[in-house]
Amino acid sequence: MNKKHKAISGAMAFIVLMGIVSLFSDMTHEGARSILGEYLNLAGASAATIGFVSGIGELCGYSLRLLSGFIADKTKKYWTLVIFGYTLQVLAIPALALIPENGWLLACGLVILERVGKAIKKPAKNTLVSFAASEVGTGKGFAYQEFLDQIGAFLGPVMLFIVVSVKGTGNLFSTYRVCFAILGVPALITIGLVIFSKVKYPNPEIFEKAEESREGFHFRKSFVYYMIAICLFAFGFADFTLITLHAAKTGAFPESALSLLYAAAMAVDAFAALFFGWLYDKIGLRALILSTLCSAFFSAFIFLSGNPWMMAIGIILWGIGMGAQESIMKAAVSGIIPKSMRSTGFGIFETGFGASWFLGSWLLGALYDLDPAYLVAVSVSAQLLAVLFYAVCIKRKKTEI
Repeated sequence: MNKKHKAISGAMAFIVLMGIVSLFSDMTHEGARSILGEYLNLAGASAATIGFVSGIGELCGYSLRLLSGFIADKTKKYWTLVIFGYTLQVLAIPALALIPENGWLLACGLVILERVGKAIKKPAKNTLVSFAASEVGTGKGFAYQEFLDQIGAFLGPVMLFIVVSVKGTGNLFSTYRVCFAILGVPALITIGLVIFSKVKYPNPEIFEKAEESREGFHFRKSFVYYMIAICLFAFGFADFTLITLHAAKTGAFPESALSLLYAAAMAVDAFAALFFGWLYDKIGLRALILSTLCSAFFSAFIFLSGNPWMMAIGIILWGIGMGAQESIMKAAVSGIIPKSMRSTGFGIFETGFGASWFLGSWLLGALYDLDPAYLVAVSVSAQLLAVLFYAVCIKRKKTEI
């Protein structure tokens, strides 16, 4: 009993520690994201360039996860990839404070570099967390990660909102430079904590009991149906930039409050992750069906009305969907993919999800320009189809046990 209790306590301590790493990391890059578009514009980048660089950054960031996941499984150098990826990702942010006026080309390079750093560490980091999560409950483990992660995503934009309010907008380029410099503090804390985590827990693999057989990766039918479902979910899940655009166009919220809408969505995300992570450990993949049904109609509340209360309900539903995506969708991968090839599984998951979100966001943006009702129709249909494939995945998974 004492040995079992000690193992659970150790696993939980590791999960919380890695969650705190994520908290400071998200303070850094989500804080930066809240002002990045305007900063690039002030540095001389056109709107088309900003859109292109953002798209390329996300595409690189997600597609490289397939490669980094494969490398992690082949080499088992999880910590090397995690430390290198985190360092590259978080140091690219304060480096933006050093670009000269009209230095948009250098700034765009740093934006892409930040996404590459995230791609390098993400599958390996998720794999390390999955080892510990298997000891405390997979849903609960990833939920704690997501909760702390999104607390950072909430604090980052709020911190920069305060900095901008205090320093003023007289010379906005200079003010944003100060913001990026300040983000160097959580960036350095992130690097220090991830190195400490490696020293404290050099072999997190021991948290998960060894497999009876070391089977190679293959596409189980349940995983195929699962990937179809998450790709449909991602395809119909509008990026938050489209939500803030609609909020600005309708005048539903004052412009000064737009930067806080994302922070509010992240707060909902954090608590939704805790609830649905707990629910996943109770009822398994059916929790994903419930969370998707909860969030499926967010677009109708947001894009079919200029009423701030209706839009607020939609943003809450959007946050619920994000909380489920970042916690139990990853937990589900742990339950489907064998331990020996889990980083590859996470790489496939992240790449498929990211590519679908990228393509979906592009299409939904085009549909919004035509008529927001078209956006809503595609968004809701895609997510309801995802529910159908989640149900098929559950049925198929029972036959594979």
